[in-house]
Amino acid sequence: MSIRFIYGRAGTGKTAFCLNDIKRKLNDGKSHPLILLVPEQFTFEAEKYLLNTIEKDEKIRAQVLSFKTLANRVFTEVGGLTRQHMKSCGRSMLIYKIIEDIQKDLKVYSKASRQQGFIKKVSEVITELKRFEVTPEKLLEITETIDNLGLREKLKDISLIYSKFEESLHQNYIDQEDELTLLAEKIEYSSQFEGAEFWIDGFTGFTPKQYRVIEKLLKKASRVNITLCMDTSNISAEIDTTDLFYTTKKTESKLLEICQRNNISYEKPVNLNIGIPQRFKESEELSFIEKHLFSYPYKVYLKETEDISIFKAVNVYSEVEETARDIIRLVRDEGFRYSDIVVATRDLNRYHKLIKAIFSQYGIPYFIDLKIEIKNNPIIVFITSLFDIHLKRWSYESVFRYLKTGFADLEKEDINLIENYVLANGIKGDKWKEEVWNYRLNYRFDRLSIEEDEKEIIERVNEIKGKIATPLQDFYKKFSKSKNIKEACGTLYDFLVEMKLPQKIEKLIEKFKEEKEFDTANQYAQVWDIVVDVLDQMVEVMGEEKVTAEQFAKILSIGFDEYQIGSIPPTLDEVLVTSVDRMKSHNAKALYIIGVNDGIFPASLFEEGILTDGDREILASHNVELDRDTKTKIFEEQFLVYTALTSTSKFLKISYPIADHEGKSLRPSIIISRLKKIFPKIKQFSNVVEMDTAEENLNRVSTPSPTFNEMVSAVKKWDITNKMHPLWLDVYKWYAKSESWKPKLTRALEGLYYTNQVEKVPAHKVKKLYGDEMYFSVSRLEKYAACPFAYFVQYGLKAKERKIFSFEPPDLGTFMHNVLDRFSKALEEEGLTWQDIDREWCDEAVAIIVDDMIQKIPGYILNSSPRYKYLAERLKRVLSNAVWVVSEHIKRSSFVPLDHEVAFGDNQKYPPIKIVLSNGEEINLIGRIDRVDIFEKEDEAYIRIIDYKSGNKTLDLSDVFYGLELQLLIYLDAILESAINGNTNLNPAGIFYLKIDDPIIKADKDISDEELQMQIFKKLRLEGLVLNDAQIIKEMDKSIEGTSYIIPATINKDGSVGKNTKGATKEQFELLRRHVKKTIQRLSEQMLEGNISISPYKKDKETPCKYCPYSSVCQFETNFKGNEYRVIKSKDVEEIWSILEQEVKSDGNQMDL
Repeated sequence: MSIRFIYGRAGTGKTAFCLNDIKRKLNDGKSHPLILLVPEQFTFEAEKYLLNTIEKDEKIRAQVLSFKTLANRVFTEVGGLTRQHMKSCGRSMLIYKIIEDIQKDLKVYSKASRQQGFIKKVSEVITELKRFEVTPEKLLEITETIDNLGLREKLKDISLIYSKFEESLHQNYIDQEDELTLLAEKIEYSSQFEGAEFWIDGFTGFTPKQYRVIEKLLKKASRVNITLCMDTSNISAEIDTTDLFYTTKKTESKLLEICQRNNISYEKPVNLNIGIPQRFKESEELSFIEKHLFSYPYKVYLKETEDISIFKAVNVYSEVEETARDIIRLVRDEGFRYSDIVVATRDLNRYHKLIKAIFSQYGIPYFIDLKIEIKNNPIIVFITSLFDIHLKRWSYESVFRYLKTGFADLEKEDINLIENYVLANGIKGDKWKEEVWNYRLNYRFDRLSIEEDEKEIIERVNEIKGKIATPLQDFYKKFSKSKNIKEACGTLYDFLVEMKLPQKIEKLIEKFKEEKEFDTANQYAQVWDIVVDVLDQMVEVMGEEKVTAEQFAKILSIGFDEYQIGSIPPTLDEVLVTSVDRMKSHNAKALYIIGVNDGIFPASLFEEGILTDGDREILASHNVELDRDTKTKIFEEQFLVYTALTSTSKFLKISYPIADHEGKSLRPSIIISRLKKIFPKIKQFSNVVEMDTAEENLNRVSTPSPTFNEMVSAVKKWDITNKMHPLWLDVYKWYAKSESWKPKLTRALEGLYYTNQVEKVPAHKVKKLYGDEMYFSVSRLEKYAACPFAYFVQYGLKAKERKIFSFEPPDLGTFMHNVLDRFSKALEEEGLTWQDIDREWCDEAVAIIVDDMIQKIPGYILNSSPRYKYLAERLKRVLSNAVWVVSEHIKRSSFVPLDHEVAFGDNQKYPPIKIVLSNGEEINLIGRIDRVDIFEKEDEAYIRIIDYKSGNKTLDLSDVFYGLELQLLIYLDAILESAINGNTNLNPAGIFYLKIDDPIIKADKDISDEELQMQIFKKLRLEGLVLNDAQIIKEMDKSIEGTSYIIPATINKDGSVGKNTKGATKEQFELLRRHVKKTIQRLSEQMLEGNISISPYKKDKETPCKYCPYSSVCQFETNFKGNEYRVIKSKDVEEIWSILEQEVKSDGNQMDL
C-alpha cells in the first residue's frame, strides 16, 4: 500500500511514462491487474494508446478504466447495485415534477420552474451538493446559523427540493453521484483489485467522492501512481492561489492528507521535469512557450520563429479559410497527415458551421468533436409542436412549425396554400374546429358573391384542413382521457406510430445515406432512440403521477433538453476540430488555435448558477466546501491556456479575427500580446491589407474548388483595375482546359459581367402582358412614371405580396371610400341633400353603414378581435366627423355635389379619356372620382374635383410635372370633356384632396363650440389647386374673411385674391391639362415599346424604393454597375408655369385639349 506521484509539466511524457511502466510490469512474472484510470471522456484514446504500447495478448491484465467503469466492475462482482440507474433526463424531469408539487411550500423559487434553464440549474446544484457530500439535512441545519436572510430562504428551498428528490430517487433509482458513494463502500469487498497497481492519469483534481474512492484504492492496491501536471513537489510549501499549477498542487496536498491519515507509505516521486520535455524534442520554440509563457519576469526568445506564428484575419470567415489553406500546405508540402493536425477554439459553437462549410470546400477530411442540442431537430419539433398547438390555441406559429417538419403527410404545395389562406384570414384558435371554412380570399364590398375559381380554392383548403385538424383533434381527445403519465406517454407513442413516424424516419435515414450525408443519418437515428428513451424514463420515474397537458409538455421538453448528440469519426486520417478544453488526449503535431480574441480565449467568466460566489464564501465559513468559485475558475482558465498552447509537438499557429460575423470589431486576446513579448521576432501574417506579391498569390492556390473562387476574384479585380498577377492567367488556363470545370468557368464569367438591367419586352409580347385593349387607370400610369420595372412586375407579371390578416393603410382607404359612397347613396334614398343633415344624422347613418359592412363578410378583420372592434368604433367617429365636415363645407358653399364615385370608362356614365399615340394607336384612361361638385352660373358652370384620402396629401406641381401625380387633373379632364345638363361651357374651379380624420384639437384655454368647429375645419381644409378667381373662391366659401377655413385660398380686404392662395388661372389649368396628356402619351408609348427599365426616380430624399415590395426582384443597388436613380429636381411654381408656357410655344400655340 503506497502512493507515488509522477510530476511533469505539459509535454514531459507523463502518460507515456505510465504506459511504459505498465508494459514493463507486464514482464515481471506477476499476475495482479494493472489499471490505467482516466477521465471518462478520454477512455477511448487511452485504450488506443495502451494497445499501441503493449502486446495484444497482455490486454486482459492491463486495463483502462474510468471511475464509472470501475464502479460497474465492482458492482458486477460484489453486488450492491439493486436499483436502476437514473439518466440525466429522468433526473431533470423528476426535479421539475417535484418543484411543481411543492410549489406552495417554496418561498424563493415558487414561480421559477417556468423560467428557461432553471431546472438545469437546480439539477446542477443538487449534483454539486451530492458530489461534495452535503446532505439536505446538513444544508437545512446550516440555515439556522446563517444571518443572511436571502441566502437562508434560498437554502431552505434548495434543501426542500433536494430532500424530496432524494426521497423519490432512492425508492427505485440511483444516480451517478450515488454510484461513487456506493463504490467507496463496496470496493473493499472486491477481490479483483487485490494487490493491483493503479496509474491515475489525466486528472487535474478530484471531487470528495472520488477522493474517498482513491482512499479505498490506496488501502487495496499494492501501489497507486498519480500523475500531476506541475513543476516540482509542493509538500512543505504554502500554495499560492495565483500559481499556474495551483489546482494540481492543491490536489497533491489533499492526497497527502489521505496518505497520512491512513498510514499509506509515500514512495519517491518520479520527476519528469528534467531536460527538454519529450513532446518538444523537435521544437525549441514550443519548449520555450511551455517554460516561459507564464513565467515572471518573462524571458525573451531572440531568434525568428519557424514553428510558431500569429495570423490576424479581417473576419472569422477569412480566418477559417486561411486555416484551411495552411492545412493543405502542411499536408502537401510538409509531410503532415491530416490526423496529425488539430484545430481548436474556445468557442466551437461560433465556428463549427463555418469550419464545416470551408473544410468541405477545400476537401479536408475532418471530425468536429461537438455535441449538438436536439431541440431543433425536425423529429423533436414535430413532437413539441404537437403540444404547442393545443396549449397555444392553434396559433399560426405552432401549427405551421408542426406542418413544416415534413412528418404531417402533406405536400409542400398544400402547406403553402393553406398557410396563405390562414395568414390572409387570421385563422387560429377555435376557428380550426369549425367544420367548414368559408372565409374570402379577396373580399370586395361591391362584390360579395364568391366566384368559381375562389370557390375551388376554398374547397381545396377545407380538404387540407381536414387532413391536419382531424388526427390532431382525435389525439387531443384521447390524451385528455389519460389518467397518469404512463397512459399519456402511451397515447403519444400510439399517435407517433399512427402517423408512421418511425417508418418516415427510416426512409429519411436511407435517403441521407444515399446522399452520403452520414452525419445527418446518424443524428436522425439517435434522435428517435432518444424520443423512446425519454418516454421510457417518464414512465419509469413518474408513471403513476397525474399531470396536466401543460405539465406533460414541459416535462417532455425538459427531457429532450438534457440530450446532445455527437458524430462518429468517419475516417482514420482526418483533422480533429475540437474545443481547447477537450483536446488533452490527442497527440497533435500541428495545432491551430482560432478565435484568440479578448473575452473569448481566455474566456470571460461570470457568476452562474443558483449559488453565487458570495453564497459560497458564507457556506465555506460554515465548513461547507463546494465547487470552485468564479475567481478560481479564472485562474483555471489560465491553466487551460497553458495546456492548449503546449498540446502540439511541431507546429503552432494562433489566429484571431478583427471582426465577427456581423462586422463588429473584436480585440486580440492577451495571449497575443504575451506571445509577442516573449517572441519579439514571431512570424506574423495578416490579410487585413491584401498584398499582391508572388508569395501571397501562390498561397491562395490550394485545391480546385477554393482556388477557382480565388481565380474568379482575381479576374473580377482585373476587370476593375486592369491588373492581374500572371499566376492567375495560368490558373485560368488550367480550368479552361478541364472538361469538368469548363461549364462552371463559363457560368462564373457570365456572372462576373452580370447586370440586373433588363432588356425591352418585344412589342408582340407587350399586349399579351397588358391586354389587347389599351385601358389604363391613372394610378397605374403614375406607378409606371415612378419605376417602369415595378409597374411591369405588378401589372405585367401580376406578382402579389402575401396577404396577411391585418388592417393596412390601403385597407383603410378602401373601407373609408366604401362608407362614404354608401353614405351618399343613403342620402339619395332618403331624399335628402347634404344641406339637410345634422351631426346626429351623420353619426347614426355612419354607424349603421359600418356595422352592415362588417357583418356582411365572414371573418372580416374589423369584427375579429376586441382590438379591431375598437378600431371599428374609432372609424365610425372618424367617418362621422368626415361626412359632417363635408356637409358643413357644402352648406357654406354655392357648389353642390353633382355625383359621387363617378366612373369614366366604357359603359360608364362618362366615357374614357382617349389619348392618341404618335403611331396612331389609342389608349383609354379609366377611373373613378370620389366626388364632383358643380356651381352653375347663367350659361356656364364650374367644376371642382374632390378625392378622399385617409392620410396627409397635398398637390405638388413638381410631381404633376414629372407624371407622378396625374389623378386629379385627369379626373378634371374627364368631367370637363363631357356635357353636363346640356351645358358645354364647363370651367375648372379646383382640384382637391380631403383628408378623412377626426383631428385632435389642442387649446390653451376653454374655447367655444364655434371656435372648435373652425379649428376642425382648419385641420381638414381641402388641399389642392383653386381657380384664381375671387368670385369663384367666394362661391366655394361664402363665409370667407381673409383666410378660408375650407379651401387653400385668401381674399384681400379689397376683394382681390391673396398671395397665399394656392391657385391657378383658367389658362394655367389648361396648360396643366395639356401637359398631363402629353405626359400620359409619353409614358404610354414607352410602356408599349416594352420599356421595363429598373429606373426609379429620386426627388430630394424621396424614392419609390423605400416602400417597394419588389426590391428583392430587381435587386437595385446604387453601388451595382448600371444602377442609378432617375434624379428629378423640385421646381418652384413660377418655373413650372414658365416651362409649360414654353411647351405651348414650341408646339405652335396649339391649346386644343
